[in-house]
Amino acid sequence: MITLKSPREIEMMNESGELLADVHRHLRDFIKPGITSMDIEKFVRNFIESHGGTAAQIGFEGYEYATCCSINDEICHGFPRKKPLKNGDLIKVDMCVEYKGAMSDSCWSYAVGEVEPEIKRLMEVTKKAMYLGIEQAQVGNRIGDIGHAIQMYAEGEGFSVVRDFVGHGIGPTIHEEPAIPHYGVAGKGLRLREGMVITIEPMINTGAWQMKMDPNGWTAYTRDGGWCAQYEHTLAITKEGPKILTSQGEEGTY
Repeated sequence: MITLKSPREIEMMNESGELLADVHRHLRDFIKPGITSMDIEKFVRNFIESHGGTAAQIGFEGYEYATCCSINDEICHGFPRKKPLKNGDLIKVDMCVEYKGAMSDSCWSYAVGEVEPEIKRLMEVTKKAMYLGIEQAQVGNRIGDIGHAIQMYAEGEGFSVVRDFVGHGIGPTIHEEPAIPHYGVAGKGLRLREGMVITIEPMINTGAWQMKMDPNGWTAYTRDGGWCAQYEHTLAITKEGPKILTSQGEEGTY
């Protein structure tokens, strides 16, 4: 079932998103060679809880952590671990925050030290692809318009778009209808309505889009060992256009 949010509910989700965005802003300086993704996990959980929020991923379908920390060829749902990050690694930190009963969800990619030029370009293309998708999140457009914009741009830059994991509706629970693929045909799919709150979270690979699952049942890897970047915002569909609820500042400048 798709739930349409009232302006008051969207404002509450925006407060949750502001807390989540503040975590990501602090991670920019925290992430560096030598720390572990378990250090990131502890930092994130403490930050959220000390500011009155709840790390909503803990316990979701049995997941144990506040974050998903996916490194290099891991597409998503990587477990935090105690292995130190190396200069040149790429880590995606994904989290959900519940604050005063409202939910938000955002993932960001971080370069650990200095990454190779191809990986830097992968990050830039993935971020721009997310914003191109967000531009299509207009009342009256269709879900296929979002995926088409992302796919055409990313593939045109020589990268591939993950098919197995998609964006989604959010609030009051983490994952709701509708599904938001990051590939598709313009003009096809469900029509977007005012009050829908969704995530747009493209996962873009240097190699092929196909994936394989870790035996842990959670973590997805690229099948060919290519690296993956991901960026994600939670946004509301409004008559004035898409309203990003997890904004870290002036969009596209960080």
